[in-house]
Amino acid sequence: MPPKGNQFKSNQIKEENKSGAPFMFPKTKKAKAELPSFDLRDGRIIKIVGLFFLIICLYFLIAFTSYLFTWQDDQSYVLESNGGWGNFWKTPQELMDSGITNPVVQNWLGKLGALLSHQFIYEWFGIASFIFIAVFLVIGYRLLFKVRLFSISKTLGYAFFSILFFSVAIGFFHGMVNDYPHFLEGEFGFWTNRLLEVQIGAAGVAGLLVFAALTFLIVVYNIDFKLPERKLKAALAEKEAAEEPVIPASHFAHNAPVSPLNIVPDDEPVAPPAKYAQNYPVKTVLPEPEPNDSVEFNIAPKRPEAVNVPKIIPLTEVFKPVVLTPEPVLEIEGELEEPEEELNAEPVFTVAKPTVETTANKLVEEFGLYDPELDLSSYKKPTLELLENYGPNKIQINNEELEANKDKIVETLNHYNIEIDKIKATVGPTVTLYEIIPAPGVRISKIKNLEDDIALSLAALGIRIIAPMPGKGTIGIEVPNLHPEMVSMRSILATEKFQNTTMDLPIALGKTISNEVYIADLAKMPHLLVAGATGQGKSVGINSILVSLLYSKHPSQLKFVLVDPKKVELTLFKKIERHFLAKLPDEADAIITDTKKVINTLNSLCIEMDQRYDLLKDAQVRNLKEYNLKFINRKLVPTDGHRFLPFIVLIVDEFADLMMTAGKEVETPIARLAQLARAVGIHLVIATQRPSVNIITGTIKANFPARLAFRVLSKIDSRTILDAGGADQLIGRGDMLLSTGNDLIRLQCAFVDTPEVERVSDFIGNQRGYPSAFMLPEFVGEGGESTAKEFDASDRDPLFEEAARLIVMHQQGSTSLIQRKLKLGYNRAGRIIDQLEAAGVVGPFEGSKAREVLLPDDYALEQFITNINSK
Repeated sequence: MPPKGNQFKSNQIKEENKSGAPFMFPKTKKAKAELPSFDLRDGRIIKIVGLFFLIICLYFLIAFTSYLFTWQDDQSYVLESNGGWGNFWKTPQELMDSGITNPVVQNWLGKLGALLSHQFIYEWFGIASFIFIAVFLVIGYRLLFKVRLFSISKTLGYAFFSILFFSVAIGFFHGMVNDYPHFLEGEFGFWTNRLLEVQIGAAGVAGLLVFAALTFLIVVYNIDFKLPERKLKAALAEKEAAEEPVIPASHFAHNAPVSPLNIVPDDEPVAPPAKYAQNYPVKTVLPEPEPNDSVEFNIAPKRPEAVNVPKIIPLTEVFKPVVLTPEPVLEIEGELEEPEEELNAEPVFTVAKPTVETTANKLVEEFGLYDPELDLSSYKKPTLELLENYGPNKIQINNEELEANKDKIVETLNHYNIEIDKIKATVGPTVTLYEIIPAPGVRISKIKNLEDDIALSLAALGIRIIAPMPGKGTIGIEVPNLHPEMVSMRSILATEKFQNTTMDLPIALGKTISNEVYIADLAKMPHLLVAGATGQGKSVGINSILVSLLYSKHPSQLKFVLVDPKKVELTLFKKIERHFLAKLPDEADAIITDTKKVINTLNSLCIEMDQRYDLLKDAQVRNLKEYNLKFINRKLVPTDGHRFLPFIVLIVDEFADLMMTAGKEVETPIARLAQLARAVGIHLVIATQRPSVNIITGTIKANFPARLAFRVLSKIDSRTILDAGGADQLIGRGDMLLSTGNDLIRLQCAFVDTPEVERVSDFIGNQRGYPSAFMLPEFVGEGGESTAKEFDASDRDPLFEEAARLIVMHQQGSTSLIQRKLKLGYNRAGRIIDQLEAAGVVGPFEGSKAREVLLPDDYALEQFITNINSK
């Protein structure tokens, strides 16, 4: 072989030097040799392109994955309405000036990653865009490593179909529960579905998707649609048609052990064992091999030449099966040596009864699961269009305000020689939280004592210091914003957090100081105490609780018992009486305003609670959720008294007024309900201005771990409500603190105005409802207000007739009148008025009013007494 490269040149130089001729290096040739050749034929450009595709694959994978977690944070940056790709070259200050609330992109690959992900996933094909990553991987791997994973042309074709199909298919199913584009299907999938539904309908879109999927499977896998019987026949025919060489019988007989069962004449070959006969059908016989010779078998079926096939004795004749028949069981008749009682006893035939589980399964198979919503199957929940949209509901960040407050906080702390290592601001709708990390050695109590000094330096009300922040290791300073934002109920109810909640009784309370939607489950609280000074938002908070429950539950799942001593706050919900309200029998109004009726309603709720516990005991379950699940699965029989139990929420708007007018008569049933009603689905929401000891007793307060405090006027009131300070430092207008037993959460209550509540009530009230409101159990109080009592003439009081004449003469059915005129005690006068009501002389109890006298004059009374005495 000739020498290569430098070796060849050095030999040439030595030869020329030997001859004495000078040697000159060709400069031009050397320069040309050093420049790399980027010819397509040497493959380097192809490798670079392959490497580029792999890098793009990795880049898209990280960007798309990050988009799934950060798309909400980057929404204001990537939207076309806010600039879209035009924001790529803008500075953060320019972005904030253009109205973008969050100029810092949260995507892991920065601005470009956020914009690309938004373009591919949201504006184009949804999560089906991940298929692009697989395409880039196949192409890059093929070009760089020259290894063929899949055919590039097929990959492109399959990917094109899959992207379009999955985008449209996901949009079809997701569009059933969503009315706006989402990143799952992308705008392409969403609007393609809307266009197709207009043209061919939802059923047509479903059929088109099924047709596309089956077409793809036929093209790719060539699926055979033969029936099972035809497939079996075709397989047997192919097996019989296939011919394969067979191992000679003498080969197996060569090493077979000698036994009387396998001795066969030499002229008849022995059949192979069964396990070989199954794999190699006997067709031909090959020559018997010599010892130590190897025999090769061609497994591929071939049609051999015609040969004489010797007779083969099947193994079934050599090894004849032995059939074992069981011996008959003899039934012995006659006397046995057994006790006389058993011999003379008549035979007892028992029929196995079907179990409850079996019966329930049969009922479910025949009728399906019990659906409590069938009675009002046409009911539709209120729409969001009934609520007002107060602005964009986006927080406007004022950098100048943030910087000024930060400087004043740092300056105030420096005046007292308190150094800070770090400070961070979290902007909320009404309050900004400044989290500071003090320098090592600084005592927390020292900063806590400077609360008034910081408020003075900031010239703001409502400064609250949280030292330390729970679970963060920082100190929080809450400062009210100069321009607070309103939190509308519509913005809360429109969020996915509320729409997709799995809570039993979700109540939308508002937003936290970090601008996060806060939704609580009343069923887990399980009771809520609402308190605050007059005009600070208690009634709006009650309305927001009611509206959020109306938006989330069906009338068959929830009932309200509304107590309104003010008589004007809850009257807006009167129109939903036949849908969501509960009341006592024979009551005209479902919203209770009279004190006496409140007492009877609370005692009726206690009876309902006891009845529900009896049902739970019979069903052998522990709570309402388990009971209803059993009833839905038809494991509980309605003829035994079982029924579907809805949640019952008792709402009292001003509890202090009830305690002042009724006292113990209200306290006892409220205490029972607070202690026991949680498991049977009865929950309480009690509102008052100041829950002092004489209003909310210790027994009641201990069963209200969840407390909602609006602004109060003193620290004592705050400690009375929350057992902690802070409510006196709120700024009012819906600013509130929620205590769930462990820590305090500052919230801005969702605002719902009176016209919005009216529209929601009208929307529900105009739909078909139940024949009447949900009836609570009847309660007969000491006043004898039930007319169901039977009058016993033989058990009359001796002064019955005299009291009747007195009542008819004055035309005033009053217990105090009988006391004064007849000089009786209250108990005896009360018994006489009960007997007069049972006899039909006076009407039922009407609160503070006197009873109605049913007999007009003395003549009618004398006839009435004569009829009684003649019986």
